[in-house]
Amino acid sequence: MYQARRALIASQETNKYRVFVGELESLDTGSAPLRWLESTPTDRETYLYESDADASLILRKGAAFQSVELDRQGGRLRPAIPPAVPLSKGAFDSLLAVSFLFGQEWWGRIFLIDPALGGDREEELRFLQELVRQVGPAVYNVYLLRRLRQRAGAVERARVARELHDGAVQSLIAMEMQVDVVRRQSATQSAPLTAELGRIQGLLREEVLKLRELMQQMKSLEVDSSNFFRFLEDTVERFQRETGIGARFVSEVDQIHMPQRVCRELVRIVQEGLVNVRKHSGARDALVRFSEDNSFWYLIIEDNGRGFPFTGRFSQAELEQMGKGPLVIRERVRLIDGDLTIESNPGRGARLEIRVPKHREAVYGQ
Repeated sequence: MYQARRALIASQETNKYRVFVGELESLDTGSAPLRWLESTPTDRETYLYESDADASLILRKGAAFQSVELDRQGGRLRPAIPPAVPLSKGAFDSLLAVSFLFGQEWWGRIFLIDPALGGDREEELRFLQELVRQVGPAVYNVYLLRRLRQRAGAVERARVARELHDGAVQSLIAMEMQVDVVRRQSATQSAPLTAELGRIQGLLREEVLKLRELMQQMKSLEVDSSNFFRFLEDTVERFQRETGIGARFVSEVDQIHMPQRVCRELVRIVQEGLVNVRKHSGARDALVRFSEDNSFWYLIIEDNGRGFPFTGRFSQAELEQMGKGPLVIRERVRLIDGDLTIESNPGRGARLEIRVPKHREAVYGQ
């Protein structure tokens, strides 16, 4: 409708800190799909800056800016001098911005960069305000429906996990204990029978571990910077308790400010890495270590097992070219724009190093 070169939507849940920023570009063949940008600590100041204006038009005049601003009722405001200029790192000649509020739960702004403008600037802004007010309830209903589905899915997964724990897992543990009793009783009577019972007991123990790993994957991860280290400590401690493999978590950092998505993926990477240690490495010990420098966060998982079926140190690009290394971990590292390096010494162990950049600018024009 406005033939804008680019559109952005920035929104925030009223009781949360994180700002979600989506971008839509206009192409010669139509519009590209909406793309969600990586969250950064400066998003709130960049997009959800303080302003009395409900809708505003900002025009660039050389190095200066002019603005037309309206309040929520469509009345003309005296523009701020200098005007609040969002997206200051991006280049634009004109910009339309309008605020929205969904049910006291979500609020934010929509930005149209370099739109085609008519003659009456105030009427353009009032029409944009009315458009958002008419479309907003429908968008909010979609949001509510999606949230209900997500919560219903999480509740159902939690119910299945509880039933697995209270049913199948407990039954398998009881069967393993009964087999262990019979195996001990038969130890002095029949060596072949004792060996077979030991094999069956091992199979039961393996199935218990697989079910527990499945339950762990089914659970929703409510993890962020405030509880990230506690999650990793609990994960490593549980792994050691359930497998008998010596495991430690070491952090060289006391506090972090890391996007929730990165926290969640790193926890999943640790869970997957420890599963691989149990299934494939034959290791006696494992170590999970977290550190940082000015530019990157580092997550390292290492063990003293048999290693991968290759020797040397390989980058993620090399691993993908060779088709080697853990596929799930490679995909999760790619989701957070990280780099994976694997060092393998067959017979002496393996080391996975994940490096995640701290600063991914979510700004217009990049």
